[in-house]
Order: sequence, then C-alpha cells, then structure tokens
Amino acid sequence: MARLQAMQVFVRVAESGGFAEAARQLNMSPPAVTRAVALLEEGLGVRLFTRTTRVVRLTDVGQRYFDDCQKILAYVEEAGATASGAYTEPKGSLTITASVLFGQMYIMPILQEYLDQNLQVVGKSLFLDRPTNLVEEGIDVAIRIGHLSDSGLSAIRVGQVRRVICGSPSYFEQHGAPSIPHDLVNHRIIAATSAWTNLEWRFGSERKTSVVVEPRLFCNSNQAVIDAARDGWGLTRVLSYQIGEELREGTLQIVLADYEEEPLPIHVVHPEGRRASAKVRAFVDLAVERLRANRLLN
Repeated sequence: MARLQAMQVFVRVAESGGFAEAARQLNMSPPAVTRAVALLEEGLGVRLFTRTTRVVRLTDVGQRYFDDCQKILAYVEEAGATASGAYTEPKGSLTITASVLFGQMYIMPILQEYLDQNLQVVGKSLFLDRPTNLVEEGIDVAIRIGHLSDSGLSAIRVGQVRRVICGSPSYFEQHGAPSIPHDLVNHRIIAATSAWTNLEWRFGSERKTSVVVEPRLFCNSNQAVIDAARDGWGLTRVLSYQIGEELREGTLQIVLADYEEEPLPIHVVHPEGRRASAKVRAFVDLAVERLRANRLLN
C-alpha cells in the first residue's frame, strides 16, 4: 500500500510540474511529498526527476516509470470501481460541459432525459463559452464544436454546424441583401464579443476570402446578437444551430450561403476511453443517439 501511495504522489508531481503544487492538490505537506518521492527513488535505485530551483522534469527513466504508473493506477481504480458497481450500473456524479447556447438548447434536454433513466446519478451542467480542461476541471463529458486537437481524448462525431451570415426580412427590405462578402462593408454589423473577437471574417472552403468588418453594435452574449438581428437592426454571423427556430419561423434568413466556410464538426468527448464508467457510457450513448437524430445538426 505504501508503494502504491508513493506512486500516486509521484504521478501527481509529474502531472502538476512541481512538488509544492502536488502537495496542494493532494492536501499534503511539501516535505511529505518530497519524502515520498525520495523513498520511491531510493527503493528503485534511480533518479525519477531532474530538479533545479525553477523546474522539475522527469528523467528518461522517470518518464517510462510515469507511463507505467499511470497504467497501474488506472487498473487499480478500475478494479475498485468494478467491485463497487460503478462500471456496471450508472451511479455517482456526472458533469457535462458545452458552450452556453448549445448546452441550453440541445444538451440540457438530453441530460434531463438521462437523469430520468438513471436515478442514482446526480447531474451537473457546466455551460461556458470558453475552453475547458476535462481532467483538471473534473468534467466527465464535453460536447465540442470545431476541429479537435490531438489530445488523447475519446471522441465520437455526431454532426456539424455552419458559420452563417443572417438578417431579418425587414432589414433586407430596407437595406438590401449582400451578394458577395465584400458587400458587408456597406451593412450594419452586429457582433458577439463572447464568440468572435477577430473581426476579420473569412469565407470559402479554403478561407482565402476575408472581410474586415466594423460592427456598430457589440453584445456580450450570442442570444442578444440574435435578438438584435431578428429585430431588423443589422446583420450578424452565428453558428447555424443557434438560429434554427428563427429560420423555421422565417424571422431570420441566411445570406452569402455560397461563400460559407467548411462546416465545423460536433463531437462528444470524454477522457476515459475504453475504461469509461457506466454513468459515462450511458450518457455518451444517449447523447450520440439524440444529437445524430437532430436534423439541424447534420
């Protein structure tokens, strides 16, 4: 047991990049963390870290040992979870993240359906218009819009969305509709500061055409931007899923569709891979089924 605990301390030091930060995360004293790693190195007869006053780095041997320790600790955790039933029956707390509007419109109904089906799970939604780190923030599942970096996370593609330019029929009656991207410089533009701080809008599958827009109205929420465009104040650029209801009702219309960028993929992402617990597997299965069936996302 002492060796296993020392391995856990060693892995946390390697992941956090320092002894003091590992101590804080583990709720241990810094000397206790240093002592645990020192005893581990003494027992192995090797140096696991190269230490300087500013940096703590794994040695080559330490890197290989770190990889092995991660696998061993994962197997131990999986064995305990299997014994307690977490891998056979959904239970515990489940945290889901997505962007604000997408989460409110599409993920919250799925989460509510999931909780109705799994009475031993407590759901938590974290809807934010900023990047999140699943491991560091304790998130079980994320719905990502956009191209994924090679992060080692498990990802299932469930659909796609487009960046679109839209306005209301009343606006087009009064000001006309742009026929090419450069026509946008002659129109009133509404921009969401939470979504696009870059005012160089690019167009086309290869994004070679660009227009620098000068918005006359900035809003700090996507919904406020959509409301202003629907009221006929100007044109805006949003993701297609955000205006599905407005498109159906005819209160907003898309223009410059022939100049759109390539669609952005939607993925359901989680960090557990094949070792995913029953609570994660059940939510992922339901979310994949519901999102793939949504015509607005395909």
